[in-house]
Amino acid sequence: MDEIDEQLLKSVAAQLMTKEFVEVAGERLRVRTTSRNRLKTVQFPMKGQEYEAIEQNPEKLSRWGKLAREGHAVVQFRNLVSGKYDAVSVDGKLLVYGGKKSGRERRDSSDTSR
Repeated sequence: MDEIDEQLLKSVAAQLMTKEFVEVAGERLRVRTTSRNRLKTVQFPMKGQEYEAIEQNPEKLSRWGKLAREGHAVVQFRNLVSGKYDAVSVDGKLLVYGGKKSGRERRDSSDTSR
């Protein structure tokens, strides 16, 4: 996925969980909360596309929801044009969905749990 800037996503995830604003390319973007579940969210540009970072809902029954319930910082990244979720950050480690050839999830090189 050439449009993914992994360092940017890691930075956005860390800022989303700890600050009121996220800084992207020198621009301060306000962190908002969803009306229903009060989850943190921010929209930001990345390589000509518009993305949304959203805190994982701990009430979801997915593995990501389970991690959020356990106290992990889980942030999902969605491309607003395609509507697809392209990556997730868990405690600062990034997982990009859909590797180029295998179609499987591609782990961050700093992830040694494999």
